[in-house]
Amino acid sequence: MARLFAPAVVLSLTLSLPVWADQSVKNPLTESETWQDLQFDVVGDAQIGEADALLSLDAPYRAHDAATVPIVLKQLDPDAQITAATVVIDENPAPVAGVFSFSPAMGELDFEMRVRVNQYSNIRVIAETPDGLHMTGRFVKASGGCSAPASKDPEVALASMGKMKLRSFGEAAQISTPRREAQIMIRHPNYSGLQRDQVTQLFIPAHFIDHIEVWQGEELLFTMDGGISISENPAFRFAYNDNGTTMFTVKATDTEGNSFETDLPKSASS
Repeated sequence: MARLFAPAVVLSLTLSLPVWADQSVKNPLTESETWQDLQFDVVGDAQIGEADALLSLDAPYRAHDAATVPIVLKQLDPDAQITAATVVIDENPAPVAGVFSFSPAMGELDFEMRVRVNQYSNIRVIAETPDGLHMTGRFVKASGGCSAPASKDPEVALASMGKMKLRSFGEAAQISTPRREAQIMIRHPNYSGLQRDQVTQLFIPAHFIDHIEVWQGEELLFTMDGGISISENPAFRFAYNDNGTTMFTVKATDTEGNSFETDLPKSASS
């Protein structure tokens, strides 16, 4: 599984998150020889059922920015228990964007993130439930996302690395509301290993957040084990069941061995 998170060849050489989709355009998964080659590496011999009645994945048919493609996961069956999800971008150099685990405190899954898309590709989510694995996804037209230049000078990006911010939305800003919505943002360049330094034109070595944990008090909400396909400055918007505590604690590590931990008051609002 580890090799699916980082491009071995390159390494050896060197918000609200809106979906800007044209609702009149349908972009279901397409036939993919790449996925046929990848499937065993991602799920082994496990059988995968359809997730059409369980979960939806929304993504734009044609992305405005291939380096920050928004995707939204929404649970459709309120009685289902989705314990984990793997997000795969078939044609990316490291296809597994992230493996997520979800606690019951998340309630009905409503989760948004941004990913890089390197060329026209299926983006698929494989959801894990007590009944097994279920898959759905979208086909997205985007290219160059993994090699797109970083938005900040490397020195500036590294100086702010690990800083975190929380936004709460609408009624979710009321601590008394049981069902709430928040967005956590982490400053990190998340270098893919495919980007070039704009001065030297040398490849910038891959350096990205590889693990995140989000807690409310002593209760774990979700975790992510991620790779190069997660966008620069990772951001995750999610709904959750409030347990009455006043703080989130976010813990993260990156591939250079750095650790980051921040307490974020839930009362922070948009």
